[in-house]
Formats: sequence, C-alpha cells, structure tokens
Amino acid sequence: MDFPGGMRTTDFHEVSQLNELKCDVGALTFTSHYNLARDNVMVEQMPIFGGFAGGLEETTIVDVATHLNSFVTFGGTWHEDGPVHMRWGITTTREALAIAGHAIMAVNSAWPNIMSGNQYYTLAGPCTVMCLLETAAQAITDTSSGRELMSGVASAKGVITDKTTGMEARFMGEVAHAVAGLPTQQTNEILDALVKMYEGDYKTADQGKFYYECYDTEKVVPTDEYLEVYDKACAALKSLGVNYKLW
Repeated sequence: MDFPGGMRTTDFHEVSQLNELKCDVGALTFTSHYNLARDNVMVEQMPIFGGFAGGLEETTIVDVATHLNSFVTFGGTWHEDGPVHMRWGITTTREALAIAGHAIMAVNSAWPNIMSGNQYYTLAGPCTVMCLLETAAQAITDTSSGRELMSGVASAKGVITDKTTGMEARFMGEVAHAVAGLPTQQTNEILDALVKMYEGDYKTADQGKFYYECYDTEKVVPTDEYLEVYDKACAALKSLGVNYKLW
C-alpha cells in the first residue's frame, strides 16, 4: 500500500531519542536515510520521572518537548511515548500515568494532527491480576487523553524472555473500548481507585508465569488458570464502573 507522495507502509523504521532531549549523530544519520527513502519512521522517547528532568510537572514538559522533537529534529511519522518511573522502571505508576495523560492532552490541544502512541511496561507478570490491572490503568489513561496508538504489553518490566502473552494485549484493547467516550471526571475517579488496588504491592509484585506455563503453545490459547485470572480482573473493573460487552 502506498501513501500519497510514494510513502510505503511496508517500510517502517524506529529511531530512539536519548534521555532527556538528546540525540546522537548515528540517530540523525539513520533518520536522514529513512526520510530520503520516504519510509515510515517511529521516533520513541521515554522521559524518566525522578531522573534528569525532576518531578511530575518538569517531566511532563519534557514529554511534550520529546513529541515535538520527534517531528522537528527527526522527521518522524509518529511518536512512541512511555514515561517511566525512576524507582520502579515501569509506565503504570500513578506519576507515570499522570505525565502521559497531561502530555498528550497538551500536544493534542495545540497540534491535533500529531500521531502518538504509548508503551506499556507493567511491574507484575503474565497470569496475575495485578498485571492486568496495571494494563487497564494505562489503557484508560491513554484512551481518555487521546492517544492514537497503544503498544503493549511488556509484562514483568519487559526484561524477562517469554514473560509476555496475548492476553495482556487483549485486555488492553478491551479496556480501551470500555472507557471510550467516558467523561474525564469519571475516568479520573476510576483511575484513582484502580491504581490504589495495586500500587501498594510494588515491592512484592508477582513476576507471573512464562508464556509456555500459561498458554497451550500448540493451540496458542490461554490456560484455564489464566482465564480465571482474566475474569477476576474483569470483575475488579466492573466494580469500578468499567463495563464491556464481551465481559
């Protein structure tokens, strides 16, 4: 498939900014090549709450700037976001969610044509209720604040091989459908209650099961155990007023 001007959807490349608001010569070289070839370029950056930028407000400003930098400096097609917490290394903490939500709302208010996604890194692993609740919190944030794309889920902080499955991604999508169109005040109330359900368990978070432990690897379907975990997560969201037709 071709876009106007010859851009081909099959040509896709990724370039990463460095923290915070830095880039190296190699990235600029790659980006120049990709743009000359009329490729699609995803430019990512994950501002760090508690890092060089500082606190919530400062990191939000940096997050907005990284969006703009993706298009002005790198000529990106779209921006891949992902504010991450310095202490926990995840995108689902209360602070990271606030940064992501405020940043994209600020971007959309001034530059509505900019396309932005968000990366998902949960602390808990697959086949745990906490992992799904973390995923839900970010999906609610992204949907309510106007993200076009959601990139997930990198469960168990995305650092362990085979610790991610399709069930987390499905839950991400279903939650997004469930909250689409809800008033901001209502989603804020849901988020506050939802994050409270798991933020006290950061130090003891279960890293979950490996893919082959919670999936039938031949049929590529989740085990009955994971389906039960999924139902528990759905019930938790229903108790907060989040409903979806497939639940």
